[in-house]
Amino acid sequence: QVRLVESGGGSVQAGGSLRLSCAASGYSFGRYCMGWFRQTPGKAREGVGAIDTGGRTTYADSVKGRFTISKDNAKNTLYLEMNNLKPEDSAKYLCAADPASCLQLVHWTYNNWGQGTQVTVSS
Repeated sequence: QVRLVESGGGSVQAGGSLRLSCAASGYSFGRYCMGWFRQTPGKAREGVGAIDTGGRTTYADSVKGRFTISKDNAKNTLYLEMNNLKPEDSAKYLCAADPASCLQLVHWTYNNWGQGTQVTVSS
């Protein structure tokens, strides 16, 4: 059974940085593509970035140049490094995994989700 657990969220001031982690278990980590999404109340889940099994990445325009996705196959962990955070980045951040949905920023293509970690950026 796929299990994804996010951590690393918190409250920071604008311009600050955070690194989110997503610990994965229950499947062959290196064979799944993964993504980071974020969601605020009343809004649709938004794709932030994605990484495929070969390490290639794609990002939403709103975070390009500020956010970096990486993964450590030995630790079964996905990361999201977030720099120069803005108040509009405040959201619950969720990681997702799927064996076939690679480099996708649309949430309905992923079948496995974590519970999320909250990020709050104050101005």
